[in-house]
Order: sequence, then structure tokens, then C-alpha cells
Amino acid sequence: MAEYNHKHIEPKWQAFWNENQTFKATVNKSKPKFYSLDMFPYPSGAGLHVGHPLGYIASDIVSRFKRNKGFNVLHPMGFDAFGLPAEQYAIQTGQHPAITTKENIDRYKEQLKNIGFSFDWDKEIQTCDPAYYKWTQWIFLRIFNSWYNKATEKAETIDQLVATFAQSGNANVNAACDEDTPSFSADEWNAWSEEEQQRMLLKYRLTYLSETSVNWCPELKTVLSNDEVKDGFSERGGHPVVKKKMKQWSMRITAYAQRLLEGLDNLDWPEPLKEMQRNWIGKSIGAELAFPVVGHDLKINVFTTRIDTIFGVTFLSLAPESEMVAELTTDDQKEAVAAYVETAKNRSERDRMSDVKTISGVFTGSYATNPFNGEKIQIWIADYVLAGYGTGAVMAVPCGDQRDYDFAKHFNLPIVPVIEGADISEKADPTKEGIMMNSGFLNGLNCKDAIAKAIEFAEEKGIGKGKINFRIRDAIFARQRYWGEPVPVYFKKDIPYLVDEADLPIILPEIDKYLPTEDGDPPLARAENFNYTPKGETEAYPLEMSTMPGWAGSSWYWYRYMDAKNDTAFVDKDIQEYWENVDLYIGGSEHATGHLLYSRFWNKILFDLGIVNQQEPFKKLINQGMIQGRSNFVYRLNFRVNGVENDELPQVFISKGWLDRLNIEIQETTKGSKSTEIQDSISKEINKIVKKHFPEKVANVIPFSRLTSDLHVDVNIVHNDELDMEAFRNWRPDLANAEFITEENGKYICGWEVEKMSKSKYNVVNPDDIIERYGADTLRLYEMFLGPLEQFKPWNTNGIDGVSKFLKKLWRLFHNQEGEFAVSDEAPSKAELKVLHKTIKKAEEDIERYSFNTSVSSFMICVNELTALNCNNRQVLADLVVLISPYAPHITEELWSLLGNKGSIVNAPYPILNEEFLVEDEHEYPIAINGKMRVKMSFAVDKPNAEIQAEVLANENVQKWLEGKTPKKVIVVPKKIVNIVI
Repeated sequence: MAEYNHKHIEPKWQAFWNENQTFKATVNKSKPKFYSLDMFPYPSGAGLHVGHPLGYIASDIVSRFKRNKGFNVLHPMGFDAFGLPAEQYAIQTGQHPAITTKENIDRYKEQLKNIGFSFDWDKEIQTCDPAYYKWTQWIFLRIFNSWYNKATEKAETIDQLVATFAQSGNANVNAACDEDTPSFSADEWNAWSEEEQQRMLLKYRLTYLSETSVNWCPELKTVLSNDEVKDGFSERGGHPVVKKKMKQWSMRITAYAQRLLEGLDNLDWPEPLKEMQRNWIGKSIGAELAFPVVGHDLKINVFTTRIDTIFGVTFLSLAPESEMVAELTTDDQKEAVAAYVETAKNRSERDRMSDVKTISGVFTGSYATNPFNGEKIQIWIADYVLAGYGTGAVMAVPCGDQRDYDFAKHFNLPIVPVIEGADISEKADPTKEGIMMNSGFLNGLNCKDAIAKAIEFAEEKGIGKGKINFRIRDAIFARQRYWGEPVPVYFKKDIPYLVDEADLPIILPEIDKYLPTEDGDPPLARAENFNYTPKGETEAYPLEMSTMPGWAGSSWYWYRYMDAKNDTAFVDKDIQEYWENVDLYIGGSEHATGHLLYSRFWNKILFDLGIVNQQEPFKKLINQGMIQGRSNFVYRLNFRVNGVENDELPQVFISKGWLDRLNIEIQETTKGSKSTEIQDSISKEINKIVKKHFPEKVANVIPFSRLTSDLHVDVNIVHNDELDMEAFRNWRPDLANAEFITEENGKYICGWEVEKMSKSKYNVVNPDDIIERYGADTLRLYEMFLGPLEQFKPWNTNGIDGVSKFLKKLWRLFHNQEGEFAVSDEAPSKAELKVLHKTIKKAEEDIERYSFNTSVSSFMICVNELTALNCNNRQVLADLVVLISPYAPHITEELWSLLGNKGSIVNAPYPILNEEFLVEDEHEYPIAINGKMRVKMSFAVDKPNAEIQAEVLANENVQKWLEGKTPKKVIVVPKKIVNIVI
């Protein structure tokens, strides 16, 4: 028989797709479009493991299916190539990050192509390519030259704002701008110097320079975003991170907070992911109040959602980073405050918010006045207050907030109840229901009415106002790194100006090493002549030395895929209007508050400016689950031998069967308090091994109290939990003399456990190894077969044989016993058509709802049933290979070609379901005698019960079971069962 040979078939069709540009996507308005996208990878040096392609396989299945359904499909791939790992490697080795990045990308591309993805490689992008980041810089220019008009609720060009200032000042401008922006007239604006005007415009621009509190990592010598910090340490490398004030570029994402929130309602995204974004944006409706500081010409502004509890305020809490700390700290509290602030610097905001058990704070020595009742209250510093949220100050109401309650109890501060019936003897009562008490003119009101009256009072007295607040902060948009996009800005008198668009891209310069300078400036300060001379000028000005963050290039990349080779526009307008946005986006939920939020933000700016025609970038999003590793363990015996040095002894490993029997024996005896039969047997086996190595010595084996140590072993030298002992000895030099106590059949069986895939656990499975042994089609099918796409699931190579056998069985449907390709042109039978159309229905429904694992099962059932029917019908088999082709493209291309078809199977029409073939005209009845099923018989579904009964009783097999007895009763349940009672 001509056996299925993946090593011949798969390279053949991969070459065919490449040579014929089978997956090249161009605008074709005669077809509906479908844009399928994967979150593009950062190319690490380790390459892909089998967990990485999971989402790619799913999107590829949908892409191929859509092509069969007549869609024009865009399915691209590229690389998020700037980043900290490549820079850290460059620092360690001195090798330019571009070199290692290229090597890593080449490795990724080789692996991706071997899996047979239908990517349009002609549209590949790399964020580190100047031809790409030229357009990232171009977008930066547009954002810098924009402001957010709250009146029109959109971004507009800065020129419009300048014209307004020149005509009428800023009195009637309703803009997203800095809190400290002053009012000015047209005369004042027109009298200002260019420098003064530019400084004022920075308070309005959507990207701007300001003194900001940032996450600074001294070890990595760079600023990190909040999602790059975990528990006070950098996610990359685990280095300590501190808060530090720096002049930084920021983007005014807060201007879009409401639109980002509202836009979520119309997205087909997983609800948990949308909720993560809602929480990150953190909309709160409340009021802002000013608390005068006693003895100072200073007021502390606080934001609260519960102004009704104002009479329950017993102290104020400031964030340790607050600029008011120094001014408010009295002489006798300076030492304590300084120590507390220094400690707080080393805790991340995430850690400070999530750690509810640690109660810490320090009194400043100053007091404020409650503006509603005039009472004097203490001002404290507490690290559960964040400088970046609200005003960086909290009015503490211990009776209604648990953190305030715990703080007050810990430091013996007053707790005043303000809602009737609230029990605050053990904890705070945050209820918003009830009647106000101890609350002056609010007494007797319910909470809702009290809020309205308190805001009215605050606004009337000029001590506060109603306000909507958001937790989200403006995004830091600069990194003190080398390996990133240069910011297209130069400085004249410390004022930032944009480089001319014609001079883009500003290329990343060569430097001698990838570290900050001795003066602490970013690595780009090492570059020679990193300056810019504007047109019409002779003086060269310094360029920005920070680079853009990693999320810059990934916040618009889906548009570049549409028109990747265009060197005159970031995307052609007609092309963008055809592809619009992404129809299916697959990637991890860990990007919810980073990439996905920033992408939506940039997309809305581009929409406002008329550059793109869609407000949202990704219509549907699926978060694929993680494929976890299935670790294997070997069990090293712990023992010593009298008269033999420990370092002379071979390492001895005991098979899991022995260990299991030993554990059972210990449990059944005296829980290990004395030697057991199995332990004695193990000692004898050890003696044999010792005698083999030291024949002249008499060995006395003494086991340690812990008999074995569990050691991870490379899963690639384990098959079906059986260890390749010779490969194990060759795995590491220290294992060269390893000895094994095996099972009776001479095999060493390993233990196993499901864990995260990690090199340190030796459970990383390389897809190259799977493809070499089983083929890419087997890998693709198996990854889908493991379970629902969104769920976490363990990788278990033990189960892959079944998928491999399925493909061989599919191959045999097309070949006769002699191995010759042989299909019949006769009309298909009714039974064959029923099997086929049942599978068509299931496969199409499954893909439309992204349930890929159940499709693989239905293919297996279909092939088994067609095999049982000895089906080799051309019509049936042609439709079958088209059904399976999105999942297993190589074998189906080969079979499609053998069937006499020209070109690729991706251009074949998807089989059309005919429900008529699924109508049941017969039903198989189980025939039960006294409740036990004995026989099965088939009858037409419309056959009368009396005729069914007669045929059943006449059946020879039924008569055998009746043993000549006359039935008392025969019950026929239509389309269910026949039950005979004797």
C-alpha cells in the first residue's frame, strides 16, 4: 500500500503555497472580506514550543474555512521586534540587538512555515524595521499635533486650538488639559513669545512632556509601565522597582476614558476581559471637596463617591508621593515621615492596593478643617492612597470604608457612625441605604438625597463640586532604553518640536554600548551627532534621547498589514476602507489593560482625525487558553554504603511501579516505622548495582529517611511515560553512569504532573520534534483535539498516536488493498451521504462557534463510519477532504490533487449541506425482554406498531430468548424501544 508519508507531502505543499502565493490577499470588491489576525509574537531566542501555536492554528482554521466559503481573506503575520529582552542580551554580550532579533525572527518563521499556516508572508512586518517605524513616528506627529475637544467629544488638530486662542483666549475652550492650566485672554496669548505659547500648548496636546511619578527600575535602568511591574519587582528579571519623579512623555488617554468605556458595550469580546478594562478605566461619579489646612495657605482636594458621609470624616490620608508631604510635615515628624516615604517607594501601586492585611502610615503633624462642620482633623500619610488616583488624597470615613476602619483602629483614631442602624462594632458598614445621623443638616435624609444636598451645599459655598472621576492615568510614553522607536522630536530652549515629516524615519543610531551614560542619560546620549537641523536653519538641535515604549508599534500594526509595502502612506485610504478592521482577533487575556487598551485609544484618535473609518480595531476577540506542560519525573534513590564514598556511588533511579507498591505497603503496615518487603527488595537491587561497580567490597546499604528525590526529566526522552534510559544517560554528563531499577518487563516508567511549560521543568515540547515524528497535520489536529480553545489544558504526547492513526485511516479510504489510488465514480449510497452530510452540518456549526475540538471528533467518527461502509466514492471523499482541509491542510491538498483537481484546495467551495440526507426514514429499536436488551431491529419510522410487534415476535433471535413462552405484553414505544414482558 502507498503509505501516508508526511515527510514527503508536507514540504511539497508548503513549497507550492509559497511559489504560487496561494494566500496573497488583495482588494477584491466582488467578494466579502474577512480579516483574521493573531496577536503578533515577540521573537524570543527559545523559539516556539507547542503551546505557542494554539491560537494560530485556530485562526488558520477559520481563515481557510472562510476562503472555502467564498470570502476574500487577509491573514498576515509579523513580529513585535523591539523590546527589553533583546536589549538585556545586548548589554550582556555586546552584540547588537538587531542581530539577535533577526536570528530569532528567522527561527520563528521557519517553525511557523513548517506548521503550514496560511499567512500572507508578503505582508510581513517587523516593528524594528525603519520602513515600519517611520509610520509609528508619523502617527506620533499626528497625536502631538492634536488636542481633545470635550464639546465635540473628539480629537482635533492643534492649529484649530491656536486659532481660537488668538481670537478669544481659552475662556470658552472645553478641553482635556492639565489641571493647573490657567485662564488667559486673546491679548495675553498674542503677547506671549513663541516659547511661552509652546509651553501652554503642551498643557493641551494629546502627547506631552511633564514631571511624572514613574516606575523606575535601577537594575534595568529604565521606566516600566504598571503592567510590567508585579509585587514591586520588574516582570522581566525580577528586579526591585521604585517610584521616581522624572520628566516624561505621556499620552492623554484619560481624555478618551468615557469613550473607551462605552465602546466595550458593542464589542464581541469575552466578558471577563471587558470587565478588566472597565475596572482599569474605573469610572466613579462623586464630588471633589477642598479641605483647608490649619496654619497654611493651602487646601487639600479630595475626590469622594460618598459625600453624604462627610460628617463621618475623622482624618485625611495623603499618598507618600504627594508634593504636599514636605510642606505639611512638622519638625518633630520629619524623621518618621522620611523613613515611611522611603519604604513606600519600594512598593508597587498594585502591591499597595492589593495588600489589605498590612496597615501602615505616619502622622504628618498637621491638621485640616472639615469644610462642612469646621472640625479639626489629623493629616496622615498612608501607602494605600495612590498619587495617580483622584487627587492623591483621601477623606477617611472609618464607619463606611474597611481600609479607613482598619487604619483608624490600628492608630486609635475616632470612628463616627453616620447611618442609623449600621453596626460598626467589628467592621465598617459600606451600605448606601439608610437614614443619615450625626450629620448636621443632612440628618433624616436617605443616602441618595443626602448626596444631592451635600453637593448642592458644596457648590453653593464654593468648597467643592460634583465630578466624574476615572481611575485610569495618562500613559507614560517613553523608555530610557536603546532598542525602541526613536521619538521624532528635537529640543530648542528645552521646548519639544516635531521633526519635519519629510525627514522620517529618524533612524536608531549606532552606539558603543547599550547602557545609560555615566551621567545617567539614556543610551541614545552615547550616539555621536544625534541631532536635527530644521529646514531653513543652520543650528543643530538635540533629538529626544528616550525611545518609545514597546506598545507603540503594536498599537496600530493591523492597519499596516493591509498595505505593508506602501512607502507614501501609512495605509492607502481605499484599501483601509475595504478591509475596515479586524473581524477575528486571537490572543492572550494578559494584554487586556496594556496592548488592547492602548490599541483602542490610538484607533479612536486616528478615527477622529479622519485617517481611518472605524472607531474600534477588533470586532471579535477570543482569548485562547494555555497549553500546560506535562512534566515527567524520575526517582533517585537516596542511600549510602558503608566503605564507599558517596561521590563514587552511581546515581540509582527506581521506576514508578516500585515506588507505588512501596507506598501502598507502607500504608498497609506501620506507616514506614520499620522495613517492608519492598524496601528489602530495593536494598537487594541496590546491592547488585553496588557489587557491579565495586566487586571487591562488601556493601552495607543504609537508606536515608527520605527514600527518593523526585527529579524533572526531559519529556523529549520519554514516550508514553517510558524513559529512554540510554538517552537519559547521554542527557547530562553527571548521569552517564546512571543505573535503573526497572519494572519486570525491563522498562523504566516515569511519574508525571501537569505544570506550566518551562525550560526549568524540562517539559517544553518543541513543535519541530512533533512535526518530524508525526507531521504538522497531526500537530494541528491534536492541539485542537486537546479541548475547548479558551480553556487551559495539559499537553500529553501520549495521546497523539490516536490522531496520527486517524490521518492514516483517512489516507486508506482513497487507496485499495494493493496500495493503489482507487476511487469510484458510482453514485454514492444513501448511507454514505447521510454520514457525509451529518459531518458537514457539525463541522460548519463548530467552526462558526469556534468549537474546534468537537469538529476533530466528528471527523474521526465520519472516517470510521465510511471505512465500515467500504466507501471510496469520489463525490463523498472530495467533499470530505474539503471539510477536513482547514485542520489538516497538507494531506488534504495531496488527496485533492490525487482526485484530479488543479490548484489549491483553499479555492474549493465548501460542501453545501442537504438536510434531506439527514431525515431519518428508519429507526433501530432495541428489543428488551423483561427489561434486558437482547436484540436490535430496524423499522421504517412510519411503520404501524402492530406490524412492528408482529415482526419482532417472528424474529428467530427473539424466539430463542422467549424459549417458547407466550409474551404477557408487548410494548412498542415509537422511535424508542420495544419491550416484551414474559
